[in-house]
Amino acid sequence: MPTATSSKTLPPSSHAFADIIHRLEAGGSMLPDTPDNLKQIIGIYKAYAVPMDFYWRGLLYISERVFLNPLPAFKYFISDEYLDRPNAYAGDNADLRIWRGQADAHPELREFMAKGELKRKLPKWMHHLWHDRINMEFAEACMQAMFWHDDINPKFNAYLDSDAYKANADGAIRAYFKGNPAMLGLYKLFPDLFLEQVKRLSYYANLGLFWEVMAPVFFEMSDLYDEGKLTTVPEAMDFLVNGIFAIAGRPIYHHLYVGDECYEIIPKSEGFTWLYEAALPYVEAVFYRTSPFRGTKSYNAQAGQVPSEPKDFHYGILYADLFPVGSAGIPPTLLMQDMLHFLPDYLVEEYQQHTRGADDTLIQLGVTFQRSMYNVTSAVIQALRTALLYPLDDPNPQHLKANRDFFEQQLDRFQRPEARLKDIQQQTYR
Repeated sequence: MPTATSSKTLPPSSHAFADIIHRLEAGGSMLPDTPDNLKQIIGIYKAYAVPMDFYWRGLLYISERVFLNPLPAFKYFISDEYLDRPNAYAGDNADLRIWRGQADAHPELREFMAKGELKRKLPKWMHHLWHDRINMEFAEACMQAMFWHDDINPKFNAYLDSDAYKANADGAIRAYFKGNPAMLGLYKLFPDLFLEQVKRLSYYANLGLFWEVMAPVFFEMSDLYDEGKLTTVPEAMDFLVNGIFAIAGRPIYHHLYVGDECYEIIPKSEGFTWLYEAALPYVEAVFYRTSPFRGTKSYNAQAGQVPSEPKDFHYGILYADLFPVGSAGIPPTLLMQDMLHFLPDYLVEEYQQHTRGADDTLIQLGVTFQRSMYNVTSAVIQALRTALLYPLDDPNPQHLKANRDFFEQQLDRFQRPEARLKDIQQQTYR
């Protein structure tokens, strides 16, 4: 990690979060560097990676196989083909091996899918109806946030509105419904309705390809921590930064498979990349914006309680109030319940020692997840600074001032009263 010189060449920042600005200038994270913070974020990365291994496989299964099934009752019952599908960033034949583990579905995921919380092998539909399963609805909520905030992905969305995309989608729709005159007739009557659903499915593919990278990143970070090779919060952040740059150019595409035939709805040749068309839109849509939550709080839009512009939305995990569980941001209760099944032992012990112990685990887990996402956001901020601006130890004061202006601009977003940046500075926030 470079040693920053800004404190020697620039006056102290006058920003409300000056201490955190200085920490970022020194190569640190928004999350303080403490052993407890490191243990919490690495443990939650591991607990997140296992359901994420299901999410990315399920999203690609839906976008590539279920597609426009008018009655997709079994869309969450992904096939063995997708459970066995090699992750492109794990296993011996990886395009780029990030995780040293296996390429197919994680053993803990397979065991949970087979027995669930009940620890009994029952038919899939029984586990499903009992809600004893991985919650793909969480993944779909993240996808929906990316799809709805259409200003955050201009190049990708422009392609979804292009004649080339419409032609590719038309060919895929006709191939999928070949031999089904009723559906082809409906398509002829309502072509825009079908096209809009294909656009949504392209975002399923987008998010699936994004998470296919993040699962092995988090698995590897967990293994490195267990081996004593990740020892500080900045090291964990730097691992993410390096991963962002290593994977930045990974193609984002959308294919449909009808039998063994592949239909390229978004070809790889269009040049969409993991960083610009998936990762950055995901962070903006899910970490920051999402949408006002439903069912737990009433808003008066006429009184200005809901921003008039989607870009001003502030309902993501970085702002979420996790104490009344599930009351803010993307449906965090679903993810928290999924992560609960895969907590490492050291994190279970950590939670038992604080507040209400096991009775409070879901809330503590949610707060830990929030801490961990501030660290991921720090990695994104540092990666953007690296790509767009100057090294932290640049000797030119004007360059360091540009870096500071960038950091201050990023942290301006956390001056809203709902932001949890102040809270995560304290270990008592649980």
